[in-house]
Amino acid sequence: MFEVLAERTLAIAQQYRIQDKSKGYSPYLDFYIEPILEDCLNHNIKIISNLGAANPIGAAKRIIEIAQNKKVRKPKIGVVLGDDILNYIDENEILNSPTMEGLDIKNTKITAANVYLGAFPISDALSRDVDMVIVGRSVDSALALGPLIHEFKWKPDQLNLLSSGTICGHLLECGAQVTGAYFADPGFKDVPDLYNVGFPIAEFHENGEFYITKPKNTGGLVNKATVTEQLLYETHNPNQYIVPDVIADMSQLDLIEYDNKVLVRGGIGHNKPNNLKATICSESGYMGEAEMSYAGPNAFLRAKLAIEVIEKRIQKIGLQGKTRFDIIGAGSVHFSSDEQSSYENKSDGDYRIRSAGFFLKKEDAEKFVSETYSLYCSGPSAGGGARTSITPESSTASILIDRKVVEPQVKIEIF
Repeated sequence: MFEVLAERTLAIAQQYRIQDKSKGYSPYLDFYIEPILEDCLNHNIKIISNLGAANPIGAAKRIIEIAQNKKVRKPKIGVVLGDDILNYIDENEILNSPTMEGLDIKNTKITAANVYLGAFPISDALSRDVDMVIVGRSVDSALALGPLIHEFKWKPDQLNLLSSGTICGHLLECGAQVTGAYFADPGFKDVPDLYNVGFPIAEFHENGEFYITKPKNTGGLVNKATVTEQLLYETHNPNQYIVPDVIADMSQLDLIEYDNKVLVRGGIGHNKPNNLKATICSESGYMGEAEMSYAGPNAFLRAKLAIEVIEKRIQKIGLQGKTRFDIIGAGSVHFSSDEQSSYENKSDGDYRIRSAGFFLKKEDAEKFVSETYSLYCSGPSAGGGARTSITPESSTASILIDRKVVEPQVKIEIF
């Protein structure tokens, strides 16, 4: 199971697809698949992944190419389609839908619209004797629930079992987070051999109980605390963890801890939702980012002066955009740039300024970042290490659509 997709990574994948129609799948596909493909094919280990991102068919084609290059047998790949609702829902209907999260999408140019699919299409694909299943946008937990539905022949009305499978998928979806990687906080929550952290393994039983553990001779940690933290990760309401196939209730879970192994039981399921969430991506211009460092005596005040210079220069040339300025090392994560001016007793040290701005036109973003480069000869003393970048930006928003109009399908790709 390779769970590699998020709203941000899907938006990036859409940008790749716009530039090249053969792309749009995960740019890390080769990195994940190439080392393990031969072993998986030789030992009949199924691969389930959302590596497809914005182009699941393209991902399948690339995997076939990898197999050919490695001179191994050609894998049979089930591709789950139907998440791209632009193929069957009118764009105006999407634009006029109220957003539940993110920005208002009215009066924007939509670049992508993907609905979150559930686990039953993955189960359907597995029933066709495929070597792997590639999906685009699905709920992350479906990558685990789909194989469980297939293996145990669960029906849509077996809600408690679907809930347990969903909870299992939720624990697996962030990889080593549940085995201590994101849990580690030295001196407070110590995790052994984090450099060699083991990814999680689920041992699932037909009655809905399952264990979370990790491979032997690996670092990391699996206990009630690591499992509880991951259960609550991105969980708005533990009583109602909403996915397309069920509404999972985690409130009655029982966690029993063993040595690097936790038994999870007690998942409760409620009827699936009537609406499905869809992520909408739209063009939003360009972001320019630039950084420069100041170190040594009086470094903070030189960094502060550098930001003042940039701000006044972009005002003078009339650049119109949404901007932010930070001094990294002086509270850039927890404080806004407005609050930094109140810092006192800052002097010697090592500080890096960051300027970032959103602009509708690329040339305006280029002008913006050039002001940081100009600091080398037209700014405070001893600035160095300048870095700049300009990237096309996508804004994302979420809408709800009637599940009756969603059309998931499975296509078998053998090329």
